[in-house]
Amino acid sequence: MTGGFEGPGTMPAPTLTAVVARVGALADRLGVPHSEVFDVRRLSAASGAPEPVVGALLGGRPAGEPDVRTRFVQRLDLLRRTRLKPNGRRYTQQEIADGAGMSRQQAGALINGDRRPTMEHCDAIQRFFRVHAGFLTAEDPEALAGALQRTEQELLQQLADREREAATAADDPLERLLQDHGVRGIAWRAAQLPTDQHRDKVAEWLDMLLESVKRPGS
Repeated sequence: MTGGFEGPGTMPAPTLTAVVARVGALADRLGVPHSEVFDVRRLSAASGAPEPVVGALLGGRPAGEPDVRTRFVQRLDLLRRTRLKPNGRRYTQQEIADGAGMSRQQAGALINGDRRPTMEHCDAIQRFFRVHAGFLTAEDPEALAGALQRTEQELLQQLADREREAATAADDPLERLLQDHGVRGIAWRAAQLPTDQHRDKVAEWLDMLLESVKRPGS
């Protein structure tokens, strides 16, 4: 594996600021606590940026490691601490070397920061740990923005699901009935009745009610 690696250009600060604002607005709309979407530990694991850096960037303060080799070592150490084997243990240098197609000596030099990573090294290790391209090398503001954009997509999906459910309930009388009264609530009330005869009456009433509810187009 040959060829030097140069880190990406610095991402303009407004980009991260804009993503933070969008995620915050979506969280407010969905009623999701900011402490959840802006959880520093989770965002650190997702982006590779150290927790203090994530906290500073979320607070609008400049932060991050400018040296690509140091940043690579930080990210690789985080991967080894957070992406564990099924038995809960860290991957060894030999396992990383075998999985990334390099010698143990190469892997050890990269892990210890004794060797500058190439793009080929980065790609191979990222594939081994199953993280997205650029995880090991993106500058910290860019990496955090990427992690927050993935959070944004999840929140947008939640919002779309909620709006679709609301539209379905508004258009369908049967869905409105179930939304208003709740299937579990009806079942719980029926279970409190003293005899099977009483419960049969409830079932009969529900059958009649469901029969009277006509879906649109039926």
